[in-house]
Amino acid sequence: MANKTPEVGDIHFPFPFTPYSIQKDFMAELYQVLEAGKIGIFESPTGTGKSLSLICGALSWLRDFEQKKRQEEARLLETGTLPLKVGKDQPPSLSSSCQETPDVLRPAGEPDWVAQFVQKKEERDLVDRLQEERVRRRKREERLRQIRHNAQLKHAAKRVRQEEEETERLLRLSREMLAGGPGAEQLEQLTGEEELVLAEYESDEEKGTASGVDKDEDDLEEEHVTKIYYCSRTHSQLSQFVHEVQKSPFGKDTRLVSLGSRQNLCVNEDVRHLGSVQLINDRCVEMQRNKHERKSEAEEEKPKKRRQEPRATCPFYNYEQLQLLRDEVLVEVKDIEQLVTLGKEAHACPYYGSRFAIPAAQLVVLPYQMLLHAATRQAAGIRLQGQVVVIDEAHNLIDTITGIHSAEVSGSQLCQAHSQLLQYMERYGRRLKAKNLMYIKQILYLLEKFVTVLGGNIKQNPHSQRLSQTGTELKTINDFLFLSQIDNINLFKVQRYCEKSMVSRKLFGFTEKYGAVLAPSREQPRLAGFQQFLQSLQPEVTKTPAAPVEEGEARALRPSSPLMHIEGFLAALTTANQDGRVILSRQGSLSQSSLKFLLLNPAVPFAQVVKECRAVVIAGGTMQPVSDFREQLLACAGVDAERVVEFSCGHVIPPDNILPLVVCSGPSNQQLEFTYQQRELPQMMTETGRILCNLCNVVPGGVVCFFPSYEYQRQVHAHWDKSGLLARLAVRKKIFQEPKRANQVEQVLLEYSKCIQCCGQMGSTMTGALLLSVVGGKMSEGINFSDNLGRCVVMVGMPYPNIKSPELQEKMAYLDQTLPRTPGQVPPGKALVENLCMKAVNQSIGRAIRHQKDFASIVLLDQRYARPPILAKLPAWIRDRVEIKTTFGPAIAAMRKVLSGVEEQ
Repeated sequence: MANKTPEVGDIHFPFPFTPYSIQKDFMAELYQVLEAGKIGIFESPTGTGKSLSLICGALSWLRDFEQKKRQEEARLLETGTLPLKVGKDQPPSLSSSCQETPDVLRPAGEPDWVAQFVQKKEERDLVDRLQEERVRRRKREERLRQIRHNAQLKHAAKRVRQEEEETERLLRLSREMLAGGPGAEQLEQLTGEEELVLAEYESDEEKGTASGVDKDEDDLEEEHVTKIYYCSRTHSQLSQFVHEVQKSPFGKDTRLVSLGSRQNLCVNEDVRHLGSVQLINDRCVEMQRNKHERKSEAEEEKPKKRRQEPRATCPFYNYEQLQLLRDEVLVEVKDIEQLVTLGKEAHACPYYGSRFAIPAAQLVVLPYQMLLHAATRQAAGIRLQGQVVVIDEAHNLIDTITGIHSAEVSGSQLCQAHSQLLQYMERYGRRLKAKNLMYIKQILYLLEKFVTVLGGNIKQNPHSQRLSQTGTELKTINDFLFLSQIDNINLFKVQRYCEKSMVSRKLFGFTEKYGAVLAPSREQPRLAGFQQFLQSLQPEVTKTPAAPVEEGEARALRPSSPLMHIEGFLAALTTANQDGRVILSRQGSLSQSSLKFLLLNPAVPFAQVVKECRAVVIAGGTMQPVSDFREQLLACAGVDAERVVEFSCGHVIPPDNILPLVVCSGPSNQQLEFTYQQRELPQMMTETGRILCNLCNVVPGGVVCFFPSYEYQRQVHAHWDKSGLLARLAVRKKIFQEPKRANQVEQVLLEYSKCIQCCGQMGSTMTGALLLSVVGGKMSEGINFSDNLGRCVVMVGMPYPNIKSPELQEKMAYLDQTLPRTPGQVPPGKALVENLCMKAVNQSIGRAIRHQKDFASIVLLDQRYARPPILAKLPAWIRDRVEIKTTFGPAIAAMRKVLSGVEEQ
């Protein structure tokens, strides 16, 4: 399909085909938001080409921005003079490296010759920086051009890899020979012990910087060009976006980098088999540190008192190979899977190779967590200063930020971590430095106090401990610290120690070595008891032999150290007192009880993003209601209302192809209001079944019915089965239920799809299938019920969250206290509950219409949907076409008329 270049005003937007008018409007508004440095909230329904609009609109702006920047650089290099004003009025096209000249206030009465001297020096510094940047850019462009057109570099890289593999093979052979000689057993034991002992720890006050980072990384440092960071929720969504970029007019010329976790990008099988994300991260960092320590020892050339096997380093972390991989990544657009394949071929680490490609990249694609979590962002080498961030699928952005920064630990994990760490200290105490012992004792003290505050005893088995007091209790952070008697401990230092010493990784290795392998002996009775205690902490299992599991599944089930989870909880406790709460949940036994940190103010971590970035775009298919984003996220993050821009477009389908109905009563005139008190009444469940029977008689293909919860779906299904309504439904539609297990979803969807296809071909009395789903479940998000798979979407009741939840109650109280209350409107806490409900509704009903020629009906079964405040929270393209039916007869007639009319077209 030939590329089109539509013009909106004076702006050219390359596009793979003739865009819809709403796509032109979307791109034009997006361009203006990026140009003006604003915060944009963009809503574009699924099926309207949102991804392409984002790609072409944002990359068109970046193209023009780079062109203006080069023109401005050329002018400055030619004249060697600054603009009339420096600082705020400096041309925005200059990169961040060229905007370091401060807008300094000159002292009053300063001589002219001093001002002129300062002006000249600023001009020279700016010109020097521009020249350096131009040289770097030309070198990079030449390097990438050679890679595109010269295969010799690839052959050279392959030759280097072969030489390294041969060297590694010889080293491995020599180690095997050494292992077979005398004293091999003692050497192996010594090596294992050395890897488990904590290295000497120095706090930040005692040294300038951490020494665990490879110095080679400094050589790879280069200036970050202006770029666009695009993030979404899942790797599959990111891969889909990358494929859209590949198909776009920008696919061949854009320097794109796909970022992911070590779990997704690691090509070292010895590390990948660890399974747990935390274990993979810790092992990778440890191997980089080992490489650095080996290099330092080689440079110092100190004589060794005893022969010691070198600690493991990663063969895929090589300076030259990473440079070549970095350039290969920038040459051509690649998704995560292609990046991993390239890393294996190049014998270079895709995780670090992609990180090193960030500075020169124009478009960086990454998951939510990597962008929204400050520590992860810093570790990945992401710099947001002066950059553009696009957050797609952002309807659950607030919940995502809250989830990322919340943490929970169980009583069982606390006891297990305490036991492991105590045994570790007893074994290696004499070999540990005083600073290590001090911090280990502090951690042991913290774990003991956490168990005590739950009402347990750290010295007893958590599974057998019954708690005298049960229930849920919420505390502010300070109150929890005082209650636990740990307010005298500097948690910031403890957190830093855990991070730098990697004590949880050492503890896991210790547990893995002795907790599962060591047999009881006279020399080590304590460890034998430790092994038995660890086994006692595990949940009871049956004695029957288990069925064999797949290798990948076994890896995924491999547990990580409990201390790793606790480290996250300790980090959360360093949050400001007013922005979080600690929930003490006491549930009968200590093992079932837990401590949970709940983040109340997601604006705190998000504030840094909006403060540093040039512009931020929050986009999604269903962003309504947007008041949550404005009030809870942006206003609380200090964003002025004038900086926020909202854009919402309609759908590309004809008006007659969508029929949204609010049905207030059923066939027997039963009023439909599915409150907690009424929805379980037999007459309500019966009326719901009658409505579906009528709909299934009229609607061809597939019908998807959403219930508020799994439990209510189960109750309704059981009632229909008992009353005979299930058999009546099965005459017209084969009935499927959403599974609770994620690995069964694909199979159910496949059978559902096949059934609809077969019914359409056979011409039998059965006209399709009925899928019973749950709001917020596996089918309510990310699944496309296009065409015959979803000719009708039914929403049973309003899926309000559990108002009795302590977390929700605390969040409501927090919003009532912190957000201003507008006269005539509901309190912020109550508005939160309504918004959570309607966001879930909007996500579920958006599963049907997926492209321009699609058609479907949306049936909202509850008279509360007819209230104006609720209607206002529906997406505009649905809200403008809603028909409210107080009785059921006109509703079914309207549906029959619309569906028959569209089918005839």
